[in-house]
Amino acid sequence: MIYKVYYQESMLDVPVRENTKSLYLEAADPREVRELLAPRKYNVELIQLLEGNYLAYEQASEHYHLEQF
Repeated sequence: MIYKVYYQESMLDVPVRENTKSLYLEAADPREVRELLAPRKYNVELIQLLEGNYLAYEQASEHYHLEQF
């Protein structure tokens, strides 16, 4: 399954919407997503499953890039 992860780059900073970044990755479930991102020390705000029309919309975006771990 493909997930979109919204995150802040540092766990020490206060989350600010304008500084929120996102990435896309493939994992079996949200728990695996957190395990894959743990070494990066991100402050994960939201893990969103992408499927159906929403996945197609995101894949059509120029910002879509599936992270490899």
